[in-house]
Amino acid sequence: MLTLVPQITDPNEDFEPLVEAVSKETLLHRIADGDQTAFSRLYDDVAPRVLGLIRRFLIDHAQSEEVAQEVFLEIWQNASRFDEKKGGATTWILTMAHRRAIDRIRSSQSGRDRDTKVGIRDYAPEYDHVSETVEVKIEHERVKLAMTRLTELQRQAVSLAYYGGYSHSEVATLLSVPIGTVKTRLRDGMIRLRDELGVAS
Repeated sequence: MLTLVPQITDPNEDFEPLVEAVSKETLLHRIADGDQTAFSRLYDDVAPRVLGLIRRFLIDHAQSEEVAQEVFLEIWQNASRFDEKKGGATTWILTMAHRRAIDRIRSSQSGRDRDTKVGIRDYAPEYDHVSETVEVKIEHERVKLAMTRLTELQRQAVSLAYYGGYSHSEVATLLSVPIGTVKTRLRDGMIRLRDELGVAS
């Protein structure tokens, strides 16, 4: 802040300084009473330290300035809450700046986490339909070849149960055999298919 200094005509003449030395604590009490000049002086005194502290946390200069502005707004609005018994004015102000900087970091991180969750939820991986179709056809051919290696009785039971969708009792009725026989044929057929396809049990 620029201050006008009166021109001294007589170098031996004593003059009083235009600005008296006032503690930050006193300035805060004046700010609590709505003194804008006191606020301006406090700002000039502590703004570099406040901004420097915030920049250590946020790095981004624009965000640091924004948070510093929030700190000074909070000082203006809450100067009446300052209590000298609990600590000095500088400590009170820098604690406020530290808290605001950490809040901004948490807010930014929370926003990034939320965006990541939404991005993961909405992510639709590319799907290769041609590859999928080819894999299904190859697997179908392997199963078809493996089915030819089953006995006729096993192939009938497996075809009705797995391709036809019949229950064990329905397969037994269709083949006119006891249900226990159907289960044995199915079990033996599935074991042989598993061995033919190389599937681990």
